[in-house]
Amino acid sequence: MTPQRIPRNGMSVSSLAKKTGYSTNTIIRWTSEPREVYLGRAADRHQKIHELREQGLSMRAIAEEIGISARAVHYALHKDADKRDTA
Repeated sequence: MTPQRIPRNGMSVSSLAKKTGYSTNTIIRWTSEPREVYLGRAADRHQKIHELREQGLSMRAIAEEIGISARAVHYALHKDADKRDTA
């Protein structure tokens, strides 16, 4: 049986914890997507970042295309480069 994610409906973790009386860790566990799903989305996003960079797009253009910050694009490109250098 796979755990079912409960939507937060725009509420913060702390406000849900106060409203329900459960700990913030419990709320996070109930409302977070499964790790495999998150890691899959992250891998897809990193692949898209690299594809766009190979097409010659700037970090700022990639950020706008994907909907993340330019700093996140920079981090993804350099983090992945570091992994390749150590392998």
